[in-house]
Parts: sequence; structure tokens; C-alpha cells
Amino acid sequence: MSRPAVDTWLYPTPAGLYCEPGQFYIDPSRSIERAVITHGHSDHARSGHGAVLATAQTIAIMKVRYGQACAGTFDPVRLGEHRSINGVTVTLVPAGHILGSAQVVLDWAGRRAVISGDYKRAGDPTCEPFELVTCDVFVTEATFALPVFRHEKAEHEVQRLLASMAAESGRTHLIGAYGLGKCQRVIKLIREAGYDKPIYLHGAHMALSELYIELGIDLGDIRPATVADTKDLSGGIVLCPPSALNDRWARRFGDPVTSFASGWMRVRGRARQYGIELPLVISDHADWPELIETIEQTEAEDVWVTHGRDDALIHHLATKGRKARALALVGRDEEAE
Repeated sequence: MSRPAVDTWLYPTPAGLYCEPGQFYIDPSRSIERAVITHGHSDHARSGHGAVLATAQTIAIMKVRYGQACAGTFDPVRLGEHRSINGVTVTLVPAGHILGSAQVVLDWAGRRAVISGDYKRAGDPTCEPFELVTCDVFVTEATFALPVFRHEKAEHEVQRLLASMAAESGRTHLIGAYGLGKCQRVIKLIREAGYDKPIYLHGAHMALSELYIELGIDLGDIRPATVADTKDLSGGIVLCPPSALNDRWARRFGDPVTSFASGWMRVRGRARQYGIELPLVISDHADWPELIETIEQTEAEDVWVTHGRDDALIHHLATKGRKARALALVGRDEEAE
């Protein structure tokens, strides 16, 4: 008896990627009855679902962002734990993206599909490292799927930051960083590099950073920048949303060294566009070599590319004799990196 092709039971719909036998969606873009959520970023985790299955950390993040009653029910699953939903075995394994992030492994009728969500292969002291799972179909992101994107080691970028602080000791270093995952990773990397002074945060970054601490990630002494004395900020570190770098809020820091921690800082034009003095190439997504290596290692016979630079990746895979297709899913935000 032949095994059904994966695309006969797992396929995109206007609401998102749907698993028909399990009757659930993965990271749906609208409120639905049953959702499996890969991680807490807002383009993957939304409020209003009837039931949510995710890691305990992702559920905690959703509750901080959207409120305690942001879903009808929550089903926390440990990484590596198997859960059967209408005969489909669902397993969450680490994605290495942010705290609580997971790939979704689906086993049904002798076939296996892995939905990566967002992922990276580089080490990160704030989350579990990516776990490779071989499969028949691999659904991958492609945020940085161009050969130009080859991320620096994050530790190297932090050393550049500390060197700049030594050279510009009288200026505040104002770092733009996405509020969930990137902010906390940058803080933790700075701590591991030996910096033990207070680190100041924009108010928008406080709640999730405090949650990280509650969940066991030691970020050291973090304080709201808005209540700090201006003289305490001189020569120090302040993290804020990228949108605040050129906002009125930033004027209180005088003449800061503006920085931006993002994989997009590999593109010099982007740094110039944002007026960034110290671009830090720190990404929470796989770069081009990591994408290619991961796809090869999964041994997937079919690769579905969900968002980002899908044309370049699909073309490259075709030259290697690998079957690949673009999988148009609405609501994915590649800029929030």
C-alpha cells in the first residue's frame, strides 16, 4: 500500500499551513480553533485561538504580550515530547531561534514533515540549540536566503561593541534590537564577555526581559532607561526598539553611538539608511550557508520555502537536483530581525 504524499494532508490555506488529519494549523495568520505555535514572535503567534499547543516558554511569552486569556486553552509540551492529535504524532524539537522556539515534527501514515518555523544554527545562551531531524518534507524559512548573507559570530560583534565603548567612553551606546529574543541574547552575550555594569532598557523591552529572568535566563542588572539619571547613562549601554533610534525618546542621550543588532546590518546600505554608526551583524536566523547545510542534512526529498528570498534558494536547490517549491503564507514579517 502506497503512502500518501505529504502535500495531500499538509498544505497552505488562507489561514496558514493546515494539517488535515490532525485538524490543526501551524502558526496560523488568523484566529482558528486549534493552533500549534512554533515561537512567540507576533508573525507566528497570535491571540484569539481556541486552543494552543506550544512549549511552556512560548505560552508564557504569548501571555505577556497578549494577556492571560489570549487563547481558549493552552497545552504546554516539552521539547522532545510526543503528542497524538487525531492520529498525527506531533513533536516539538528545538529551533535555536529564541527562548521556547521549536520546530514542529509531524508523523502520519509513514511520512514525516518538519516545519522549521524560524531557526538558526549558531549558538545562543538564551535558548536550546537547533536539533536536526531527518524527514520527507522540510518546510524552511528563507529570511536570509541570498549568498551575500554570511553572519559574523555574535561573540565577535560584541567584542566590537566593547571596543567601541572603550574608544568612546563618554558616549552612551544606544543599540536597536528587536524586543523578543534579540534584546535578551545581546544582553546575555555582553554579560558573558565580562560586562557587569547595569544595562538600561527602553520601557518596551522590560516586560519580556523580566520574563526571561523568571524563566531562568540570568541577564544581570537591567534597569529602565527612562528612570535613570542621565549621567549614569553616559558611557553605558541602552537597548531600545530599532524604531526608537531616531525618535524623540533618544534625544535624552545627547550624542550617542547608534548601533543596530541585526542580520540586515550585513547590507551597508541598510546601516546608512538607518544612520547607524556601529552596525552589529547579530542574527537570530540561519544565514545562506546554514540554510543550505540544514536542508542537505535533513535528507528531505521535498523542500518547501515559506518566506523570504525563496527564488534564490529554490534555484540553488534545483541546480543540486533537489525538489523545492515556494509556499506562500501570509503574515510573515522578515524585517523584525
